[in-house]
Amino acid sequence: MSDVPAATEELETDPRFPSGKWRGFFLQAALPPGRHEMELLLTFRHGQLTGEGRDCVGKFHVRGTYELSSGQCEWVKQYVGRHAVYYRGYNEGKGIWGTWEIIGETPASRGGFHIWPDGMPDPTKPHLSEEASLPAPKLKRKRMLQPAGQGT
Repeated sequence: MSDVPAATEELETDPRFPSGKWRGFFLQAALPPGRHEMELLLTFRHGQLTGEGRDCVGKFHVRGTYELSSGQCEWVKQYVGRHAVYYRGYNEGKGIWGTWEIIGETPASRGGFHIWPDGMPDPTKPHLSEEASLPAPKLKRKRMLQPAGQGT
């Protein structure tokens, strides 16, 4: 996968859809169940989404669409020499999240996914966004007791 998409002067300028490296995961209940990492190289241009990537299933190509007004995205992830997976999701500024489905299987396989631009922290995991130092607590001075009849 090359790091630089072709024809950079035509690339999408909306910061939610930067062309380049993306990463993320898909979730599935079938074997093997769980969270499966993926890496992608995506190009966003004039409402068209194209790219390639790889995950635990293999290498794949991506072709689909995105809408700036709604943030909605749809694409087909076609594994090389294997099955295709339909993705539908939304971008609200923290990557694209949504659902995937393999059409034609009975019952249909489906699950969730989340991808985001490389360099953005994983938006699905808690992370410290700001740090502050708390002042040291003030110690109270204890008043010394004096024997009766002495001093104040």
